[in-house]
Amino acid sequence: MKKKLSFLDSYLTLWIFLAMAIGVGIGYFTPSFPILIDSLRSGTTNIPIAIGLIVMMYPPLAKVNYALLPKVFRNVKILSISLVLNWIIGPVLMFVLAITFLHDYPEYMVGLILIGLARCIAMVLVWNDLAEGSSEYGAGLVALNSIFQVFAYSFYAWLFITVLPPYFGFEGAIVDISIVTIAESVAIYLGIPFLLGVLSRIILVKLKGEEWYSKKFIPTISPLTLMALLFTIVVMFSLKGELIVEIPMDVLIIAVPLLIYFAIMFIIGFFVTKAMGANYSQTAAVAFTAAGNNFELAIAVAIAVFGLNSGQAFAGVIGPLVEVPALILLVRVSFWLKKKYYS
Repeated sequence: MKKKLSFLDSYLTLWIFLAMAIGVGIGYFTPSFPILIDSLRSGTTNIPIAIGLIVMMYPPLAKVNYALLPKVFRNVKILSISLVLNWIIGPVLMFVLAITFLHDYPEYMVGLILIGLARCIAMVLVWNDLAEGSSEYGAGLVALNSIFQVFAYSFYAWLFITVLPPYFGFEGAIVDISIVTIAESVAIYLGIPFLLGVLSRIILVKLKGEEWYSKKFIPTISPLTLMALLFTIVVMFSLKGELIVEIPMDVLIIAVPLLIYFAIMFIIGFFVTKAMGANYSQTAAVAFTAAGNNFELAIAVAIAVFGLNSGQAFAGVIGPLVEVPALILLVRVSFWLKKKYYS
């Protein structure tokens, strides 16, 4: 298992950049492909991307020992750190970066704020898994964020996009997002793979035993995460392939504050949690949960409120395109910090 992870760690960055290049190429040279992919949707949910994300998240969630979750929820210190990082520091930091770097691009600025408000409930489990963070803490923190997201996102969007911008000289935008839209996103991207993971463990451990489940089943399904991740990246990049080629400077303008955001959130998450006396696996889980964002929700909201071809939706799509390689690099940083502080 260790050997497999080190192989992934060595080559995953390469596979991801190849998938990004293939996606952009498909989107640019075959304009009919993104139109076809975009037509495969139910409401604001893109079906191919939803399938890719559900399959991608299933192995990490099947790996979780759910019997240990009550212990996670009893660790008030770590839960508190995660909530403060995700619901106070993260949104405020992204708001500050957005108005600092994108004040001349109000649509991109709003798109970036929407990303900052959408706390990660999906890909974080993949990064956490690759960095050998605690599966139980990763799943527990993601579950906690998802509950907060359902009830807090609409209020946060109103506060950060309608109320606060006029105080900084910008026009406030009216954002009307129903709790139903957010609950739907959480149910699809977290609820389905969570349910599959729980059922797999309960049923298969009962039928075949814990050892078979851990030693045979989990290693067999683990490659699904990488395959589904690469598929999702190809599809996402193809949707905006033409725009990425035509306005690369706009991509760069949006990417810079995002990169700063990911780095700052990860560093704060790692060192604050370490200072609280947490072990490496707990620290990694908190740091990656803080650094990642729920881009599926941000994109869905941007499309629903501002339209598919809006600058807000474009910024939303650029979010994961920057996040994927950035978080892969942070997996390497995490191992370096582990060696430096935990060996």
